[in-house]
Amino acid sequence: MEVTGRRGWDRVWSLRAPFGAAAALTAAVTFLAVVDPHEPGHYPVCPLYYLSGLYCPGCGALRAVHDLAHADLAGAARMNLLFVFCVPVVITLWARWALRSWQGRPTRPDIARPAYLWGLLVVAAVFTVVRNTPLGQFLAP
Repeated sequence: MEVTGRRGWDRVWSLRAPFGAAAALTAAVTFLAVVDPHEPGHYPVCPLYYLSGLYCPGCGALRAVHDLAHADLAGAARMNLLFVFCVPVVITLWARWALRSWQGRPTRPDIARPAYLWGLLVVAAVFTVVRNTPLGQFLAP
């Protein structure tokens, strides 16, 4: 569904936010690809892990990004499986955002709906609990 009356440059201009976000993310991934988080001392330790010895849902995500940037899917999954599963979802949401911006449609993200946010919170909480139990040791980075 296209909004009538939009000219070519209006369409291109409407893509500045999605492509700006993509450029910033690309820069961050490039930095993580170059500066290896597997080597100690390059990045700070997770505060939750430092204070309690427990892994948060994001622990291992920097190393997972580094591994994905080097096309090591198995290594990324060993570092943070939840993050690896979230990557295609984030790419899909970004593509929908860019398409809706191009079409001139409202760009309210579907993920902002309360049911999705609560579901994401529950998945992250379960992942955190399981990865900190002996049964879920394979989920720990």
